[in-house]
Amino acid sequence: MPSRLVLGGGSVALSLVGAISGDAGPLHVLTDDRHRAETLRSDGAVVTVGDVTDRETIAGLDVDPVSVVVATTDPATNVAAAATVRELFPDAFLLGYTGFDATADQRDRLAEVADGVVDPEAVVSDHLARTTGDEGARARKLQQVLRDVDGHLAIVAHDNPDPDAIASAVALGELAERVGCTVSVCYFGDISHQENRAFVNLLEYDLVNLAADDATALDEFDGFALVDHSRPGVNDQLPEDLDIDIVIDHHPPRFPVEARYVDLRSAVGATSTLLVDYLRRFDVDIPEHVATGLLFGIRVDTKDFRREVSPEDFEAAAHLVENADMDTLQRIEDPSVSAETLSILGRAIDNRQQEGAVLLSCVGEIGDRDALAQAADRLLDLEEVHATMVYGVIDDTIYASARARGADIDLGEAMRDAFGQIGSAGGHADMAGAQITLGMLESVEDRDETLQEVVESVVGARFLEAVQSRSHRLLGHVRTVEYGIDGSTSVLPDDGYREDGE
Repeated sequence: MPSRLVLGGGSVALSLVGAISGDAGPLHVLTDDRHRAETLRSDGAVVTVGDVTDRETIAGLDVDPVSVVVATTDPATNVAAAATVRELFPDAFLLGYTGFDATADQRDRLAEVADGVVDPEAVVSDHLARTTGDEGARARKLQQVLRDVDGHLAIVAHDNPDPDAIASAVALGELAERVGCTVSVCYFGDISHQENRAFVNLLEYDLVNLAADDATALDEFDGFALVDHSRPGVNDQLPEDLDIDIVIDHHPPRFPVEARYVDLRSAVGATSTLLVDYLRRFDVDIPEHVATGLLFGIRVDTKDFRREVSPEDFEAAAHLVENADMDTLQRIEDPSVSAETLSILGRAIDNRQQEGAVLLSCVGEIGDRDALAQAADRLLDLEEVHATMVYGVIDDTIYASARARGADIDLGEAMRDAFGQIGSAGGHADMAGAQITLGMLESVEDRDETLQEVVESVVGARFLEAVQSRSHRLLGHVRTVEYGIDGSTSVLPDDGYREDGE
């Protein structure tokens, strides 16, 4: 029967066995410590007392090991025992422990015969590297702020959160609970994208949907953290003057960010990557549902490692793969598509207006804002189109989703230029969004245009003007007209698309 074999029998050896083998069969131990042997037998192990380096003793054991751990306190003994084990059990997984004060030659010889080597001095060095210096100081500061909350922490994702925001919030909650906080992962808006709903449901995340019109909703919390966005009242519905304890985000800020602890690293492709860094620095064995969510968050925000990806994103993903549930990831990525999503995509295709390499489409009133992003992605596949923006209206709010390929424009900055003064906007160079309250477009009762025509004239004009100011290559030749909200100029495509909204 397949079994596990340990040469040494000390606490280090048994810990290593537990880490690598799981339910891999009976445990056999060879040790020269008779007192330790009695303790191990009482715990259910099969124990032989003898020399761990003696070939005849090892060969005489009634074992067929799938894994062997060699872990005495003496480096020379470990090297000799490992060499013998490799000869006798060439197909077994062999894990060798160097012990302290091993020479370079002993480490090299152990590495030659073992499948894996645990070097305690290297482990200590790695731990010190993670917990000292600037990066270590960052982690310690976060830990201190979490401890200071001393109560109920609300970790707030941005409105209508995506997988990166949700996974980051859940992971920060994991860290906060470890220092004694009560945690609620919160968001405003909806999770309407079918893939995002599958993500939350399959991973069984416990999220709190806050109501913007509930004045007492925030009273139960003693502290607030923002993930994947950085300012209260901007892309969330928190009060703008709310005191924030923690901000962790990978989007570049346009204005100063105020909080007791701020981590803004725009060089990485996902906020989930930053949370993996913290989990590793705190030596957290990442639970499966957290690892799966973080891996999906990185994949979505980097578009499967093809958009704004950094070495840190790859390293984080590699660290997560071992603990992530890949079958669940597959189920998340293949959800059913709603009839409304298909309808919105059809309207986006029918209503498209192209100016140079930029394509706009207003889909009118909708119920699923996440379908806008899917439509913007799909329209980007059209020939000679390098940037898209699809927008529609839900209740009293205009939502816009934009996509780009190539390096001719920074969409995040273009969306902020276009809509930052009349709504909230931002994102990445090739993926961005905005939302504008209809009230910002003033009354339309006395106008001849329909609501959709007014929305098209103002939103389309502002976006094209912003693109024109940042990339003449994308738009080519355009002419300008006035539109009436603030007297600024906008652009009118040569195909007669009207931009005379109020």
